[in-house]
Amino acid sequence: MSCPGLYCGRTILSDSQLSECGPCPRGFRRNETSHICELCTDDPLLYDWLYLGFVVLVMLVLHCFFIDMLSMRRSFTKDILILHSAAFIEVIVAAFLSLLLSHPIGSFTVYSCRVRSISDWYTLLHNPSPNYDKKIYCSQEAVYPLYTTIFLFYGLSMVLMLIYRPWLCKKYLPRQSKMSIYAALYFIPILIVIHALIGGLLYYCFPHLTLILSVISCAAHFAIKLDQSIESLILSTLVEPRNLVILIGHWCLHAYGIISITQLINPPLHASFILLVPLPAVIYILTARFTDPNRFQF
Repeated sequence: MSCPGLYCGRTILSDSQLSECGPCPRGFRRNETSHICELCTDDPLLYDWLYLGFVVLVMLVLHCFFIDMLSMRRSFTKDILILHSAAFIEVIVAAFLSLLLSHPIGSFTVYSCRVRSISDWYTLLHNPSPNYDKKIYCSQEAVYPLYTTIFLFYGLSMVLMLIYRPWLCKKYLPRQSKMSIYAALYFIPILIVIHALIGGLLYYCFPHLTLILSVISCAAHFAIKLDQSIESLILSTLVEPRNLVILIGHWCLHAYGIISITQLINPPLHASFILLVPLPAVIYILTARFTDPNRFQF
């Protein structure tokens, strides 16, 4: 009755007989005792939802970044805000549709197979060869729906973008804004390849990755300013709405990283860590004058 390997299982056939050992169907996971494929009915953990939220945030941030950079505007205008809103709607609708198309279909309730180890993301590498003979192929989605749902989200995001974003780009900023679509046609396939290859690694390190990248991007935002004095950095942030929105966006990502790391297991203590979100920006503003290359003599 037992099956070799970590993921090979048996399915119950229509005549109540058991099949040969093989991969479990999508949404099923083998029972470690009987080695029979059973339907996954676990609720996703908070960490799983945070990971899915991270994927959505990455997509939204990349869209907004390329819209802002390629528009070559240094302030928010009606045209820019419309394009940002379009990207936001695309991403949110794609996320909701991805959940609706997951089991059970048509409901925002999602059943999942719990992640037990990093090997669950790479079942392709664990096909057994009993007695070093014929290999049994048992590749499956052991982390349902964290693997295929993200592919579905990326695909829906691209389709929704191509449906109506070109019409908006034609009406608003026809020359510059179309480049944001070309950029998305590059970075979405890149995200798909990254998820296919190292999705499991991202699952375990995305909280720290979010925290680190938010600090680096915040520093890079201030570093491009020509005037690095304290007064100029503060005034340019408070007076220009674009700079203020970008800074608040960095703070939101930083807070998301803190919540992902702590998962608010101890709410009073871990929620207080969010008060430290502005600290990297404050440290940069206070210490920028000490890192001026002109002050160093070689």
